[in-house]
Amino acid sequence: MNKVGVIMGSKSDLPVMQDAIDVLRDFNIEVEVDIVSAHRTPEKLFDYGKHAHTKGFAVIIAGAGGAAHLPGMIASLSPLPVIGVPVKSSNSIDGWDSVLSILQMPGGVPVATVALNGAKNAGILAAQIIGSNNPAILNKIIDYKESLKQIVLESAKDLK
Repeated sequence: MNKVGVIMGSKSDLPVMQDAIDVLRDFNIEVEVDIVSAHRTPEKLFDYGKHAHTKGFAVIIAGAGGAAHLPGMIASLSPLPVIGVPVKSSNSIDGWDSVLSILQMPGGVPVATVALNGAKNAGILAAQIIGSNNPAILNKIIDYKESLKQIVLESAKDLK
């Protein structure tokens, strides 16, 4: 169970969500990508949320803009961890509507929420969740974090 589902409300969210897809593939984690609209395809949303855990998924990353109900609705239906990515869409109020829609979940329905357009962090967090039970992925996370450290140290050295 090392597969991550990456879903989004519309195809226009793909440029943002691609960062999560790329990170997961860099960690050699299987990714399945789909468009699931909370408002336009509620039957598909219900089916996806209720059955994702039976299809080998370990984590779901859900990106949505505007009213951004997708992550919360999936979290209400699925026993899997859900990571919400607020997307600044063309009809957004500077992205705050998406951020607050995903962040302000009621007790009992958690959604881990990353920054506005923060799909890269969603991918890393999903890899960390999987890595907690998979030594190979955990070692890749450790190497990745070490590479971040080296970038900062090299940048600091360049200043001197």
